[in-house]
Amino acid sequence: MLRLSKKILFAIEAVVDIAYHAGSQPVQSRDITRRQGIPRRYLEQALQQLVRANVLTGIRGPRGGYNLARERRRISAGDIVRVMRQLESANDPLEQDNGSELTRTVIRPMWQEVQSEMMVRLDEISVDDLCQDANKAGVDSEGRQSLDFTI
Repeated sequence: MLRLSKKILFAIEAVVDIAYHAGSQPVQSRDITRRQGIPRRYLEQALQQLVRANVLTGIRGPRGGYNLARERRRISAGDIVRVMRQLESANDPLEQDNGSELTRTVIRPMWQEVQSEMMVRLDEISVDDLCQDANKAGVDSEGRQSLDFTI
């Protein structure tokens, strides 16, 4: 059942943060936590799932962190939502095939259609679109500040 859970919201925030604040070094989870206020326990779990799903790449070590696995225009909000839904759907009682006849034959099919329409829309929104929105809204990018173009 599609709903905007904290985990989904945190995962979208984290990926957009990585894309928006990326500089020459990988983005560290502590920086995401500082900027977005995402609790580390949720953040690390989401980041690891996103690495396994090839949305992010993880770099180990003291200067390690996370980068996007693909160009930000090639990662959609729908990609992120699907990864996080896999974590949540196993424990969601609404995903199970139980309920009344009315639920099984009318309500659940209607809800699945609405979810499908929402996922189509989320697939149309790229991480790049969200970064551009952040830029237009005047959100400062720490990544751009750390880039040095002097020769």
